[in-house]
Amino acid sequence: MALEHAILVSLAEKSASGYDLARRFDASIGHFWKASHQQIYKVLGRMESDKWVEAHLVEQSGRPDKKVYAITSEGSDELMRWSSTPTPIEAYRSEFAVKLRGLRFGDRDAVLSDVTTRRAAHVAQLAYYEASAAKHYPDPSAIGEDELGAYLVLRGGLMQEQAAIAWCDEILQALGADGER
Repeated sequence: MALEHAILVSLAEKSASGYDLARRFDASIGHFWKASHQQIYKVLGRMESDKWVEAHLVEQSGRPDKKVYAITSEGSDELMRWSSTPTPIEAYRSEFAVKLRGLRFGDRDAVLSDVTTRRAAHVAQLAYYEASAAKHYPDPSAIGEDELGAYLVLRGGLMQEQAAIAWCDEILQALGADGER
């Protein structure tokens, strides 16, 4: 997947300025597809040249006009083409896993500290996802087709964080440090 496809998905959901799109990435898509604000603006320019998006100037009181981007029919066609191609399985890559694998050759206390820090980060991210689920999907049985994809992505994030916490707990227990949480 290219950043272009993540942007197309976001703009298909709702038109946005580059700034608003970057903020939306920070709040949602950025949890599983990272992009800097600079990258987003650069790619938006290329997508506009490719006619996948179009921009309209919106006047703002006391500030410069802003460009609001919307997906075009060509962009929708590209999104349909892309969504119909099989997604390759992403290779799992983790510096932490390599460190853990080399535990007997390294600094055990530093690894324990890393696990504790990592666990705390996963707990915080899980709390963020749980709050998002409670706010946006208080009744999962009432989710409509237009929200189903976003809900399923959120569920995947919840499950990943729960699994990551369980893994950290198992590591801490195996290393005899399960009381350090």
